[in-house]
Amino acid sequence: MRQCTGCREMKNKKEMIRIIKTAENTIELDATGKKNGRGAYLCFCRECLQKAQKNKGLERSLKTAIPEEIYLRLEKELEAIEQK
Repeated sequence: MRQCTGCREMKNKKEMIRIIKTAENTIELDATGKKNGRGAYLCFCRECLQKAQKNKGLERSLKTAIPEEIYLRLEKELEAIEQK
């Protein structure tokens, strides 16, 4: 079980998407859930991403400041996943 950084609900790992901070301090979306790096989890919905951005949940979980363009990229990638 993992906690969504947006809505703070506990869900199964397979029901969420993982966002990681790599050793090179880049923020990436980890669809497989197996990449190396510090991870944070979000539900598969845009609302949770917006909540995590507002309450700085991702920044706390990943222990780094996250630029606006990263949030925009994550939102586009989540939209692509929602449409599948």
